[in-house]
Amino acid sequence: MKLLIATQNKGKIREFRDMLGADRFEWSDLLQHPDVPPADETGQTFRENACIKARHYALALGMWALADDSGLEVDAIDGNPGVHSARWAEMHNAGKGDVDNNLLLLRQLENVDDPRRTARFVCVLALANPEGQIILTCRDTVEGRILRAPRGTGGFGYDPLFYFDELGCTTAELPPGKKHEISHRGKALRRMRELMDEINLDQR
Repeated sequence: MKLLIATQNKGKIREFRDMLGADRFEWSDLLQHPDVPPADETGQTFRENACIKARHYALALGMWALADDSGLEVDAIDGNPGVHSARWAEMHNAGKGDVDNNLLLLRQLENVDDPRRTARFVCVLALANPEGQIILTCRDTVEGRILRAPRGTGGFGYDPLFYFDELGCTTAELPPGKKHEISHRGKALRRMRELMDEINLDQR
């Protein structure tokens, strides 16, 4: 069956395929459908936005669609950037994209001491059928803290700033296999794969 990964983010596309089984589905993604208008992410929670996106793209393309909404919650700034993680700098007229998002976050935390720089990555996945009905959802998180300067060249988003004390490295310094094992998206994708197996999705 054909399954749409409802993102244009190359890093996420690669992770979804790796975690859910590269040969299991006939894969598609939004890079292959540039003319489809974007979903209007008006939700106040990660789950609401994941469901909005899955439903929107399933209906637009008439196929099963798997969407995620994920982001970074930093305790010292009241759980922000949260659902606005991808657009954090843009919302503050501070640029656009990963580098600017990271620079803005570092400025916002400049006077926050290390013990209070706790944070978590959150991922919610939603699967919609071609009629736009939400069939499955799942959520997972991973805890860490925000460094004062980026480290590592892997990953994307806030990965270079997100530090695991127990591992002594950032998400951007982890090899892909280890990242899949412990990351919020890796854990959520494993749970989604279990749920897909329970409903025999690849046989539909």
